[in-house]
Amino acid sequence: MARTRAGDTVELRSAREILATLDEDGCAGGLPFMPEMLEFFGKRLDVRARAERTCDTLTYTGTRHFPDTVILDDLRCDGSGHDGCDARCRFFWRESWLRPAGASNASAENDEDGDALAELRRRAAAGSKRSTDGPEPVYRCQATELLRASELEPWWSPRALVREVTSGNVSPRRFVSVMTRAVVDQASKRMRRKPFGDDEPQARPGTPAGTPVEIGQLVQVRSRAEVAATLNEKFELRGLKFDVQEMGPYCGQRGRVIGRVRRFIDETTGKMIQLKTDAFMIDGFCCTGDYSTKRWFCQRGIYAWWREAWLTQADESDG
Repeated sequence: MARTRAGDTVELRSAREILATLDEDGCAGGLPFMPEMLEFFGKRLDVRARAERTCDTLTYTGTRHFPDTVILDDLRCDGSGHDGCDARCRFFWRESWLRPAGASNASAENDEDGDALAELRRRAAAGSKRSTDGPEPVYRCQATELLRASELEPWWSPRALVREVTSGNVSPRRFVSVMTRAVVDQASKRMRRKPFGDDEPQARPGTPAGTPVEIGQLVQVRSRAEVAATLNEKFELRGLKFDVQEMGPYCGQRGRVIGRVRRFIDETTGKMIQLKTDAFMIDGFCCTGDYSTKRWFCQRGIYAWWREAWLTQADESDG
């Protein structure tokens, strides 16, 4: 299909057409077509952004560029094809899997071609795990294959930054706002010197767990000073880091708890990690990339994980 832009409406191609793009591991150019993506056949979907700049959470060597790949709406993995991973990552979609909405009846084509759909389902499921002789399964997903499916691009690349505007990913107003803030922060070194202002974290053993939080509950993120009081010198509470740059702006804001992280796939090893301590996700409280030098305009929208000690219950009747 022709190069898509943010705001275009698309649909999935037929199962047979998608199969033609995949290797035996269920990948197109290293990017897996995952079992959790099958439910979107026959639906009209809006292009949220092109995957021009993506943060590297495996080696942290710079940003990554996904050729011919887009983000659709806020579609996220529910973990159903990966033994219940709770990370809720956004999907990446190769343009070869998509076509303009209304170009054909993809749902009817899949109904008529059950063999192709069954094979696509089998290949996607088989590709969700790697062959291993060990006692633990090793998973494959778009997050674990990020390096293989993308290209390294310098985080400071002017060409990559300009593409964010020309592709429709970022408005000129947001671009100027983020770049201006970046220049000011780099010149003053403010974020490095005192990311919490005068409330710098210190090692505080025995920090209380905080107020119990439940899924569906309306909560408010505590102030920067209150959060800082729970952190050690590494900005961590019981091993979970508070990302000052991307989580700090949510301090004082209210949102609804949409899930608890109990297990997630380690992107580096592919193994499932069981989380024994509290970590919650709040609707819309995601990394934007606006405040982090090497993550400017990243479209992954990774959910921040919040300790109960960083949250307080909010009054449902208040405003």
